[in-house]
Amino acid sequence: MNTSLGMMRPRGSLPYPASVRSRSKAAAGRRMVLLFAAFALLVALGLCLTTFVLDPLQFYRKASLLPPVFSTEERYQNPGLAKNYDYDTIIIGTSMTENFLPSVVDKALKGKTMKLSMQGSLADEQRKIAELALKTGKVKRVLWGLDYFAFKTQDAALAQDFPDYLYDDNWLNDYRYWFNVSVYEMMLKDIVRLRTSGANRDLEHLYNWNADGKFGAVHVVNAYRIASRQEQYFGLNEEPLEVIQRSFETNVLSLAKRYPEVEFIYFYPPYSILRQEVWRRTNEARYRNQLEMSVWMFEQLNKLPNTKVYNFQAEADWTFDLDLYKDLSHHTQDVNTWIAESIGRDDPNYRMTADNAASFGRRLEEQLDSLVVTADNRAMRAEVELREGDRTRKLKFASLSAPSAEELLVPAKEAAAAIGGEAVWSAADKTLTLRRDGRELVLRSGEATAWASDGELALVAAPQLRKGTWMVPLLSILGPLGVEAERSHPDRHTLRMVVKLP
Repeated sequence: MNTSLGMMRPRGSLPYPASVRSRSKAAAGRRMVLLFAAFALLVALGLCLTTFVLDPLQFYRKASLLPPVFSTEERYQNPGLAKNYDYDTIIIGTSMTENFLPSVVDKALKGKTMKLSMQGSLADEQRKIAELALKTGKVKRVLWGLDYFAFKTQDAALAQDFPDYLYDDNWLNDYRYWFNVSVYEMMLKDIVRLRTSGANRDLEHLYNWNADGKFGAVHVVNAYRIASRQEQYFGLNEEPLEVIQRSFETNVLSLAKRYPEVEFIYFYPPYSILRQEVWRRTNEARYRNQLEMSVWMFEQLNKLPNTKVYNFQAEADWTFDLDLYKDLSHHTQDVNTWIAESIGRDDPNYRMTADNAASFGRRLEEQLDSLVVTADNRAMRAEVELREGDRTRKLKFASLSAPSAEELLVPAKEAAAAIGGEAVWSAADKTLTLRRDGRELVLRSGEATAWASDGELALVAAPQLRKGTWMVPLLSILGPLGVEAERSHPDRHTLRMVVKLP
């Protein structure tokens, strides 16, 4: 008999021992794990290869296989633009710089411009993208908008969200790009936007929100009223000026020093005059720090031969024209164009020098001291002068408002005292009587009719009783009291009154 038959298990015999079955299952498990790992590795490699080839953010190269689709997620899109596109001029800053048109900047500054703005960015983020572009060796010029708030301390949670792995030289952490599903979400969203609206098709209008902005004085004045109430507590969180200065030195000044062959052009953006008014009234520390920093930053930059600084914050033709803004700060594309053109011609009205650096802040202070907002939502300067013989002096009132562009409401007692008269309140008949040199004018709160010595008189605006203070229409009351006055508009945002006493 074949001895091998003796080794066969007879029918009906006992099964293999449990240890044998256990080893068999373990081997099968290992095979499944290896197969799953191999499959997962293939999927991962496939995803990496897909991301590398498609490169949704053009992080490794300019788009070639497909037409370029630019993401509006600036913090993610900017690194690819900085590394892989041609330019010699970069734009750095917050949303205040997003409406620059590269072609306009090209013409004004004689270069090839790439906009690398980041909405709501702080100085640390701005430094990272500027530094990435500067390292390429392509940059000859930097146009940098300096916002005071950008030098505040970054919130820790927001700092963690910044994609630092796209800004460093370490390719080992690029896996965060390779396996980032949100990158494809961005790409799909931008493709849909591209197909439906045609927005952001090219670099000329990338990040530009001018077409979407609802500009107009009504929006600005509404924002002004809301901010006047809601920003009252902001002063409690104001950081020391030393913190602001240290951020500037670390994130801005350091780059200008490190790249002496590059021209750095800085500018202070022109917020609306109502933005400055809210800051001064609700958070004076922040307002004063801004003025001090504007001079201090210039002084630090002025020590370097490769820098220029321009200040547009006191340009009243822009800041008083509320129709140029969509809120208290953000202006139209036209203003960005005017900024670029002014810098291109090195306009002395805006170029800061050692001789004029402090004058910009003084001019802004004067504008705020005379600011009034009319009933039809116009921001204006109200200037009142008192002329006595050869002497002229400015009149300042504790309160000032403008019911129209042709009249001012001022405190009755202050107005009467300025012209040598008096104001008398009668509680019995609730009237205010103004007297001067034997003339009288009787007023009632809320009524646009007054009673003079020679009969009834129509007023341009009705007097108002505000928190115990009578506010009277200045120009309307002067004539009946025997005082000559002249009204003029030296420019489109100024109402000037000259009160003449013999």
